[in-house]
Amino acid sequence: MSLLLAGRCSLLAPFAVPYISPMPLSPTELQRYARHLSLPDVGVEGQERLRAGRVLLVGAGGLGSPAALYLAAAGVGTLGVVDFDRVDVTNLQRQVLHGTGDLGRKKVESARDRLYDLNPHVRVVTHDATLTSANALEIIRDYDVVVDGTDNFQTRYLTNDACVLLGKPNVYGSVFRFEGQASVFAAPDGPCYRCLFREPPPPGLVPSCEEGGVFGVLPGLVGMVQATETVKLLLGLGEPLVGRLLLVDALRMSFRTIALRKDPECPACGTREIRELIDYEEFCGVKKGGSSRQEADGVESSGGVRDITVRELAARLASGSADFDLIDVREPYEHAIAQIPGARLVPLRTLAATAPSLDPSREVVLFCHHGIRSASAAEYLHELGFGRVANVVGGIDAWSGEVDPGVARY
Repeated sequence: MSLLLAGRCSLLAPFAVPYISPMPLSPTELQRYARHLSLPDVGVEGQERLRAGRVLLVGAGGLGSPAALYLAAAGVGTLGVVDFDRVDVTNLQRQVLHGTGDLGRKKVESARDRLYDLNPHVRVVTHDATLTSANALEIIRDYDVVVDGTDNFQTRYLTNDACVLLGKPNVYGSVFRFEGQASVFAAPDGPCYRCLFREPPPPGLVPSCEEGGVFGVLPGLVGMVQATETVKLLLGLGEPLVGRLLLVDALRMSFRTIALRKDPECPACGTREIRELIDYEEFCGVKKGGSSRQEADGVESSGGVRDITVRELAARLASGSADFDLIDVREPYEHAIAQIPGARLVPLRTLAATAPSLDPSREVVLFCHHGIRSASAAEYLHELGFGRVANVVGGIDAWSGEVDPGVARY
């Protein structure tokens, strides 16, 4: 009996791809996968299981890139890639699936071409779309394993809930600055993402990778862990990260795991209260269109801070009436990349020292990269007694997209 079918792998049996007499491996495949075939725990049968496997990568970015490359190299037969974005120069610091020649291309197209170049024996299915409550179940149901390479809470909860509803293992990964996490959620007897994080953090509390940065090689570490777990699941081999959360500290180069328990009160995998997908932007407090603030344009938020759009700011600047102070709370290196004319640079970390020099009788309008840091700065000034404070929703990134395309995006 093959080791694949021995009792040692019973923990993973629910995830093993059905073994239905596939076509024999071709001579070129036998040659390509020779190092796999020589492994007693893989062999020809294991390689045929990989070829029968269907894996969906949610995101073709920092985590999806290494995961997709190694899954294709391993010979996973069908790789689905769902992503709505285009390749930007700032992606290339960590998103190794794409190259300089791909700038401006859709990521799913760039990913498809790179994966076919790496291994023409795999089949790449592109989903050029944002994963939403309307399409998630339809897309995910055709795959055996889902690799979550997303970078926002709303898509993480969406992916988790869809995997739980469909009974698909969710190979989770996340990175921030110098640290990362990985686990396998939605196993039959294991926890899901909601068991670990019942609810998302308040909007703006956790900076995005764009705001907080990410060590370029870190997604490679975590993405390869995700690829490893995926291959193990398809083979029914080894011990998965079910019920364990792997914590990666790149600066110390330390790896440790903490035990996770399935929460019987979890609304997704415990009580099963969640029987259909919900509005995850609303659940995570994200305003449609990308803002993390709930107020409509021109309406005062809780705390007395007003949100304005970049178009409103542009109109006020064009009018020539300098009746407000425009403050840029980004870092100097960001200011060197892109600016809004007339803005004063006051990095957020220096705001407390700079605040006394601002005139509290004048309106203060603040912006940053995407409107998250500036929202915090606006609330801070309001608490100091500034009566008229406004935050520019979407920040300078929205300014580039809606007002002045000549301003560099990063």
